[in-house]
Amino acid sequence: QVQLVESGGGSVQAGGSLKLSCAASAYTYTYVCMGWFRQAPGKEREGVATIYTLSGITDYADSVKGRFTISRDNAKNTEYLQMNSLKPEDTAMYYCAANFAPCTVRADRFGYWGQGTQVTVSS
Repeated sequence: QVQLVESGGGSVQAGGSLKLSCAASAYTYTYVCMGWFRQAPGKEREGVATIYTLSGITDYADSVKGRFTISRDNAKNTEYLQMNSLKPEDTAMYYCAANFAPCTVRADRFGYWGQGTQVTVSS
């Protein structure tokens, strides 16, 4: 049974920063890929960033490239998403995800999910 728990969400003004954390029930390096997705009200869940757990190779959505950074600490079984220069359009529920298959931006291809943490950015 895989369990992922997100934390670190909150409300900030545009231009501010937040750091999200995702604690896994298993060691993160046992997964092939971990990632962050987000879903705004009435919209599809979209990929934000992914990271291969062993190699550290990352990928980002164009909308967050240069502002967000995904990382992981295998010893702590934890994945992070550092979010800088936040914009109102970043407002969404953010979800941590993991899989034993290669990284993808498609949410429906990930097998394991956290409960989500809300990020709200005001103008």
